[in-house]
Amino acid sequence: MADTKTADTKTADRLDRTAAKLAKRIGTFAKAHGGAEGQVAYIGRRGARIVLVGADGGWGDVVAPSYDVAVAAVEKAGITRHEEFDGEFAAKVETGPYEWKRMAGIQIGG
Repeated sequence: MADTKTADTKTADRLDRTAAKLAKRIGTFAKAHGGAEGQVAYIGRRGARIVLVGADGGWGDVVAPSYDVAVAAVEKAGITRHEEFDGEFAAKVETGPYEWKRMAGIQIGG
């Protein structure tokens, strides 16, 4: 018997599975950092970047194949999604010596 699922249904199922996998990674990050908030940014053909900031100031990111998948992953993970990475949200990020050295290196050509 032939598979009766349409191509659209298969694609939707695949994207839903991808969102669920990303949500699991987001949940793992949130658990490790006492909770988390995120912001989704479109990065062109590569998809969308989900920037995560933990309650402890730790940060990280994951990349989704599309903006819609990224938003679905954040919703499935149950974290707060910010529309912008504004000053109030950015102020929650804790940076250490590595980040400061790296940022300084970028500024001076390193």
